[in-house]
Amino acid sequence: MKRLGPSFTFQQQSTRHPGLDGARGLAVLAMVLGHTLDALLSPEARQLPWVQHYWSFRGITAPLFLLVSGWAVVAALGTKPNAARDTLGRRIRRSLLLLFLGYFLHWPGWPAVHDLGWTDAMLSRVFAFDALQCIGFALLLGSVLLALVPARGGRPLVLLTLAVAIPLASVTMWRLGVGLPMPVQQFLGSAEGSRFPFFPWAGFFFAGAFAAYALHLLKPGWPQGLALLALGAGMLGLTHLTTADWGPTSAWLVAYRVGQGLLVLGAVNLAPVRLSGLLAPIGRLSLWVYVLHLPIVYGWADIGGLSARVGPILGVPAAAGVGLALLLTCAGVARLGRWLLDQARPWRAGSTTLNASLSSSTRMSPRA
Repeated sequence: MKRLGPSFTFQQQSTRHPGLDGARGLAVLAMVLGHTLDALLSPEARQLPWVQHYWSFRGITAPLFLLVSGWAVVAALGTKPNAARDTLGRRIRRSLLLLFLGYFLHWPGWPAVHDLGWTDAMLSRVFAFDALQCIGFALLLGSVLLALVPARGGRPLVLLTLAVAIPLASVTMWRLGVGLPMPVQQFLGSAEGSRFPFFPWAGFFFAGAFAAYALHLLKPGWPQGLALLALGAGMLGLTHLTTADWGPTSAWLVAYRVGQGLLVLGAVNLAPVRLSGLLAPIGRLSLWVYVLHLPIVYGWADIGGLSARVGPILGVPAAAGVGLALLLTCAGVARLGRWLLDQARPWRAGSTTLNASLSSSTRMSPRA
C-alpha cells in the first residue's frame, strides 16, 4: 500500500518532490485568480462580504511567492558543500533571465516612449520594478553571497541578516533614493510605480532562504512541517505584541506576512503527496504561467488586455471561470513550449533549471 506521507523535504532528491512545486503552484493559482478577479469583477460583486474577506487574504499571495522563491534556492543546493559555487554561473543566468522578462513585460511600446520623450515619466514606465525584478536581483545577490560565504555557520547568518536588515532599512533607503536616477528610484522604492521594490520585498526572499537553511537540519516530514507551523505562529504572535503598521515600508508588515507564509508552507508540508501533487505541475511551470498571463490580463505595450477589453463587469462565477480557464491555458502553452524545447535540445530533456529560476529566484503577485 502506497503511503501518503508528508509532501516535501529540504533534502536534495533525485526527482523533484511535488511538495515544493505544490507550494509554488498554490501561489500561482492564487496569483492568476487574484489578477483576473481584480480586472473583471464588477463593483457590485466586489462589495460582497466574502469577496472582501478574500481580498484581505489575497495579501499573502505575493509574500508567499517570494518566500517560496528564496526557500527553493537553498533547497536546490542540497547538502553538497560546493554546490553554491558550482551553480553560480547558472544562477546568474537565471537572474538575468528574470530581469529581462520582468522589464520586458512592462515595455510601454514605442509610441508611448516617443510621446513621453526622455523624461522621468518614460523611465518610470520602462523601468517599473515588479516581482520578477525583485526576485532576479535577490537571486543575483543571494547566489553571489552563498558562493563566497562558508557553508557552515556563515550562510545562515548572512541570510538572516538580509531578511531582517532589508525591511528595517526600507524607510531610509526610500528617502536616500529621492533625486537619484529613475531606475534606481524604482529599485529602491522611492518612485511611484515601483510595485515590489527591493526594499522591503526582498526581505521575503531571504526569509524563505533562511528558513530552508535552518530547517534542513530537521528530519523531513512532520518535524519540518510542525517547525514551520511553530515558527510562523511565533512570528505572528510577536507582531501582535507591537503596534500594527500597514505602510509600504513597514518591517512589521513583512514579519506579519512571513509568519502567514510559513503557516501556509507548514500546512503544505504536512499535506499528503497526492494533494500537493495536484498543484505540482502548475508549480513547475510557474515562471511561464506568470509571464503569459500578465499581458493577457493587463495588456502589453499598446495592446489591451482583459482589463481594458472586458473591464470590471462580471460576477464572481464568471470572473472565476475566466481565471481558471486562463490558468489552464497558460499552463498548457507553457508545457507545450517546454516539450518543443526539449525536442530541439534533447540533452536538456527533463531539466528543471528554467522553472527553478522562479522558485529559486518565483509577483505576487506580483500586483497582488
